[in-house]
Amino acid sequence: MRTGMVLLFILVLLLVILALASTYRLIMLRRGGTAAILRVLPAKGGQGWRHGLIRYDEDRLVFYKLSSLKLGPDSTIRRQGIEIGDRRGPRGDEYDIMTDEIAVIAVSDSDGSFELALDRGSLAAFLSWVESRPSDRTRRLR
Repeated sequence: MRTGMVLLFILVLLLVILALASTYRLIMLRRGGTAAILRVLPAKGGQGWRHGLIRYDEDRLVFYKLSSLKLGPDSTIRRQGIEIGDRRGPRGDEYDIMTDEIAVIAVSDSDGSFELALDRGSLAAFLSWVESRPSDRTRRLR
């Protein structure tokens, strides 16, 4: 009987922790951001895409997946050292989750490579954020 109560207590505690994590994540997502679809490369075909929100700060872009319970961002792209690759439209089975209005852009930094799918306005904002970063020389003087 006593072990049953302990197990029940542990189960209730885990459910409370899960509920708190879910609430925290929901609050983080509701704080705003730009809708985006991201995948980590390498990926095959149309696999690996995740819907979420991106937020910009001074030196990084953070991506929060909509279907994650992780307390922090799911992916981070550093502004310094970011490289923008090819731009393309959706292909093949990517049309299941994207439209012709979406542009897919290859992005990499020192930590990894990604593909980012954004609408035209969001793509313009992203490219402006990248282009307005301070040069390496300016950052070293600080």
